[in-house]
Amino acid sequence: MCYDLTLQLQPVVEQILQGYCLCRLIKPFLEKKERAWCTGAVYFLTMMILYAMNCHPDSSTAVSAGIFAALIVMCWLDRRNYEQKIFLSMTLYSMCWLASAIAEILYDILYGFATHTDYMQRHDAKVWGALYVVLSVSYILVKISVMLAGIRCILKVYVYKSANMTKKELCMLSAPLVMGTGGFETIHYYRSFYISETGHNVHAYDIRAVVYYTVSIAVLVVVIGLYQSIRANQEEKLQNELLASQIDSIRHHIGQVEMLYQNIRGIRHDMANHILTLERLYAGNRMDEAREYSLNLKAALSGAAGEIRSGNPVTDVILQEWKSEAEKKEIQFRSDFYFPAGSDINAFDISVILNNALQNAVENVERCETPYISIRSYHRNNAYMTEISNSFTGSLQWDYESSLPITSKKEKDRHGYGLASIRRVAEKYSGDIAIDIKDGEFLLSVMLMMEK
Repeated sequence: MCYDLTLQLQPVVEQILQGYCLCRLIKPFLEKKERAWCTGAVYFLTMMILYAMNCHPDSSTAVSAGIFAALIVMCWLDRRNYEQKIFLSMTLYSMCWLASAIAEILYDILYGFATHTDYMQRHDAKVWGALYVVLSVSYILVKISVMLAGIRCILKVYVYKSANMTKKELCMLSAPLVMGTGGFETIHYYRSFYISETGHNVHAYDIRAVVYYTVSIAVLVVVIGLYQSIRANQEEKLQNELLASQIDSIRHHIGQVEMLYQNIRGIRHDMANHILTLERLYAGNRMDEAREYSLNLKAALSGAAGEIRSGNPVTDVILQEWKSEAEKKEIQFRSDFYFPAGSDINAFDISVILNNALQNAVENVERCETPYISIRSYHRNNAYMTEISNSFTGSLQWDYESSLPITSKKEKDRHGYGLASIRRVAEKYSGDIAIDIKDGEFLLSVMLMMEK
């Protein structure tokens, strides 16, 4: 009875735990985590239906059908990055067989050792039934432990989980899976044939097989790690290019500030002549000419200094340039921004925030019927807040690791580096950013903490 009960329960428990392993593997890659549990439940139900139809869960047909059903549900619930989902399904398939092969060899070794002991030879079927239960539990524990250890290593080295996987990358990452699973099929076939013909197995070959299966899992982890390191180098290269672009932009703004000061110095140099001219006009009671002269002088001063007064010449130039760019595109631009003079906040860091935020706003506001951009800043205690809002229509795709929208239009796997740069500046000052979309408006809030 104990033997029969274990024989019936073992596949059920094993498939429950394999469904849990599937959930652990795919959960970090899905938009909503509860969808992983739905996928695991579908896998388990599929395996149980096949088991009820006398298709044993340990057969390749049953495992393939269960994982394929899980893949269909996973793609239906989370309709993006299908290549990555195929890779995850192939990974689980390979892990199931490699882990079960390791557990089976350990099972056979323990069983062979136990059967040759005097203790087992002297006892009846009850003790043998207890041995079967213990070994069955050990088999499941070893198999699931190997699977969970491999999954944990994979998730640890797989850093860019939300990045799109291309078909070429899928082929590259599938190579160790195909080799590991193919090696398992070959070794398992000849091992089973040898045991059926001779009635025993060779422990030396079993140990080599366990080493092969372990190395196959390790190779998969290493290949994924190398793939992620290549992507990290690409990310770093893009970040460096962005930083170089920002530095060039700051140099341009500094040049504009120098020109602004030169114009102001020129006007100040001529101010004495202007004042003398106005005095002569007023002395001669030539009021109309004096008024016209003063208006021209005021316009010259305003044009030299710019319309925007933010308290810092660099931010003045940046805001003035983006205001001019917006007006060229018939975008309403309103600025209530001021630079926190006297604080520990650097003008370069503020320029990174302004340039990236206003560039995103100008690029995404053109499709609106009444486009506008508004920027304002204020502080409460030692928190310095900058809010950039613009009219917005449509929807955004989100990177669920960074909680930032994907703004790149050219390449799916390039994310909003501008917003990431703004977040890094905010974190430098122990702050963060927040994004809010409602009522046809996109609002970016940036908080920087100033020293008291």
